[in-house]
Amino acid sequence: MRFPGVAAVSAALFLAACDDSSLGRSPTSPARPDTVQTQSAESQALARYYLAVQNDLPSRGLMRVDGGGPDTPFTADDLARNFAKVAFYDEYVGPRTGAPGRLARWGGPMRVTAEFGPTVPAESVMKDRKIIQDYTRRLGQVTGHTVVPANTNGNFMVFVVGEDDKAWLDARLRQLIPGITAEQIGLFTNVPRSIYCLVVAFSGDGTPDTYTRAVALVRAEHPDLVRRACVHEEVAQGLGLPNDSPQARPSIFNDDDEFALLTTHDELLLRMLYDQRLKPGMTEAKAAPVTRILAREYMRLSL
Repeated sequence: MRFPGVAAVSAALFLAACDDSSLGRSPTSPARPDTVQTQSAESQALARYYLAVQNDLPSRGLMRVDGGGPDTPFTADDLARNFAKVAFYDEYVGPRTGAPGRLARWGGPMRVTAEFGPTVPAESVMKDRKIIQDYTRRLGQVTGHTVVPANTNGNFMVFVVGEDDKAWLDARLRQLIPGITAEQIGLFTNVPRSIYCLVVAFSGDGTPDTYTRAVALVRAEHPDLVRRACVHEEVAQGLGLPNDSPQARPSIFNDDDEFALLTTHDELLLRMLYDQRLKPGMTEAKAAPVTRILAREYMRLSL
């Protein structure tokens, strides 16, 4: 998730160096301590900063939670165009940036497991876990794909961690991904303040357009709405909609941050992504005739 004026973090180095053959089977997370340590000054400063952001954006008509309405109409042509921009391009610096790539999505079941850094308070863990599990079930219903919450052995890991959890996250990533480099770990542990959350999806060895694992990071310092917005965008992007487009509206796949949570428009994009008439590896040009048909069907328009 990015906010106005924020540059994207590059995930290209991570994707280029890791495929599914290097990933572990999500061994059990280290036990959380009985007591949570006091936040460091740096963590407290981040929490104040993000709270100020959350308080400011709605005052400017941003971070809407209504999913769109009469003021945000869109047509089947809009939907098809937005799908092409969001599914075939990538906001991260890499081979897909600025040029269309190929359709990528999950082939097998997506099992979403939430893990929390040792400094995250127990009450926040309970609340966030429920949000992630409920949203996961919603995505399964929307896509028709097997997307389910999992307590263990997940292949989509959502880490909710604070600034003081870096050592824990470093150890956990090394446990999950044998051979991971310090530079790759730094993508998650040295995140600049301007990056609110991120996700990296991995493809299987020999199947570059089929995701088999993903790792998302959500900052624990975020206030409730920003943290929930991060969950909505990063898990949805990890399903195979990696880009943002200024034309997409009403949508969370837009850097203007008008909408905080997944919209009806976005649900249609996800339905299209997992429609069996589209295949992983399709180019934008090859998929275009199909996406136009799907958009009209889903908008209940005559072909």
